[in-house]
Amino acid sequence: MIDSNCTRREHPGEMKDSLKHILFDLDGTLTDPKEGITKSVEYALNQFSIEVEHPDLLIPYIGPPLYDSFIEIQGFTAEAAAQAVEFYRERYRTLGMFENHVIPGIPELLESLRAKGFELYVATSKPIVFAEQILRHYELDGFFKYAAGSNLDGTRSKKREVIQHVLDENNLLASQSLMIGDREHDIIGAKACGVASVGVLFGYGSEEELSAAGADFIAHTVEEVGDIILRLQRTELNG
Repeated sequence: MIDSNCTRREHPGEMKDSLKHILFDLDGTLTDPKEGITKSVEYALNQFSIEVEHPDLLIPYIGPPLYDSFIEIQGFTAEAAAQAVEFYRERYRTLGMFENHVIPGIPELLESLRAKGFELYVATSKPIVFAEQILRHYELDGFFKYAAGSNLDGTRSKKREVIQHVLDENNLLASQSLMIGDREHDIIGAKACGVASVGVLFGYGSEEELSAAGADFIAHTVEEVGDIILRLQRTELNG
């Protein structure tokens, strides 16, 4: 379902206008949050007397909205999922948020893109109060003009809603924007808002997942993300 305020691009894989705005997912795209997220999910499940053999089994929780994951992956009721999110946050806000690290090459990519005149934004399903603390802690906040995420009450948790919020709040044209993320939700959300997308394989989504979701481009490495953006820019200049 496409939001009534969003428009689908007419030519997937092509920029209709000059590329000016680049939106980045956070988890699995800018930073690797595996330890903090999986241990915090494990903590939440333990409160329901559910034991986890190994935190790596909880990797599918990285990326999508947590509430949805507790329902879809764990089979929780809506009430139990809401309680699980609260248990998760008990640990995440004090420990898990900083069991994290910046993906190698990301600061250099952001600096290069900013130096070339691109405006950079963050669009994450993570609650914005956590996202802002993470960006500050790892000294990434200075690269971005604006960061958007979900609210603690569960609103604006869908990636489509977050991307559209970035566009609306900054008066950005979808046709001049590019979304970069590692999970299908990033790609599906971008498509719903008429934004071109790059799926990255250095996060937690597979090439099959990203391709099936309709990613316009696939990048295996951080360097390839930069290459794709420069290729789009050269195409525009030569077009």
